[in-house]
Parts: sequence; structure tokens; C-alpha cells
Amino acid sequence: MSNDGRRLASGSVDLVDPEKLLEAFGTIGLLLVVFAESGLLIGFFLPGDSLLFTAGVFAARGDLNFPVIAVGCFVAAVAGDQVGYAFGNRVGPALFRRPDSRFFRQDYVHKAQSYFDRYGAKTIVLARFVPIVRTFAPIVAGVGSMRYRTFVTYNVLGGLIWGVGVTTLGFALGNVIDIDKYLLPVIAGIVFLSVVPVLIEIRRERRKNQVH
Repeated sequence: MSNDGRRLASGSVDLVDPEKLLEAFGTIGLLLVVFAESGLLIGFFLPGDSLLFTAGVFAARGDLNFPVIAVGCFVAAVAGDQVGYAFGNRVGPALFRRPDSRFFRQDYVHKAQSYFDRYGAKTIVLARFVPIVRTFAPIVAGVGSMRYRTFVTYNVLGGLIWGVGVTTLGFALGNVIDIDKYLLPVIAGIVFLSVVPVLIEIRRERRKNQVH
């Protein structure tokens, strides 16, 4: 068994650490995570923005092939959302009655729904940059029976901006600065910026509940 297989079998790989995940599973692991986080219920806890950025950095220093990961992340992101939409379309309103479990919380669905109430179809693009909402937005779009053509248009646009854009940012910075020295602070900053919209939404919901 290879080292990667042993690490996977032993469960010693930290799936929320982008560096360790890429070192263990490379391009295949990257694409699987992007796909899972984009539309599978179990993917909400996986690193998204930070993983794409780190993959770009790895490509800048020659550890990954940049054209392959840029195109691959785009395809995986779009495909993941398509699966999420199909799942939501099939499950329908029953999703809102599904009991909480280890990989599912009703709050996640309601957060995604609140984005749709505020931004409409643009949510499919905006949600790419918001953890948790990124995973549940395509599912809620399917539940709400968003026109398929509209969904595909915004899905492709969002997959391009997020999957290719964030990866390219990591690649560009990896070529101009000593990214090995600043990688952790940059990733921390990306994670912080990703969490800010969620914190704002939580604060807004609390204020709304206090008013009512």
C-alpha cells in the first residue's frame, strides 16, 4: 500500500488542513473536495477558499500543474453544484423537514434560503465565497425549482470566478512573494474573510429575533 493509502486508511490526514490534504492526495484530492463541498451534504466542513488558494501556491512552486488544477477545479465546482441542484429538485420540500444529524442542520438550509430571499439567482455566485451556504445553495435552488437554464448560467459563472479565480490568485502570489513564509497568515486571512459573512448573517438573525 502506498504512503497516501496508509495515511488515508489510518485516518491521520487532517481533511480541513489544505496543505496536508494536498500533500497527501494531490490533484485528485483537490478535485474531490471541490466537488463534495460544492453540492454534497457531507462536504460543508471541508476547506474551500483556502484549499483553492493553497493549490495555486503549490502550482507556483511546481508541485501541481496549474492549467490542470484550474480547469479541474472549474469542472468539479460546476459538477458539484449540478449534483446539488438535482438532489434538491428530487428531495423537494422534504429537505426542510429533515431532522438534524451529524452532517445536516436545518439552520444550514435556512441560511441558504435567506440568501435566496435577499439576492435571488445571484446567490449561486455569491454563495461560492460563503462556507456552508456554498454547499447548500444549489440544493435549495433545486428545492425551489429555480429554472434550470438560469441555474446553469449562474453556476458556470460562479464556478469560473471561484474555482479558477481563487486558484489563480494563489498562483500569482506564489510567483511574486515568499509564499512559504506567508502562506499560513494568508490562509488565516482567507478563512477569516470567508467566515465574516456567516457571522454577519448570524448577528442579523439574532437582531431580527429580538425585534420579534
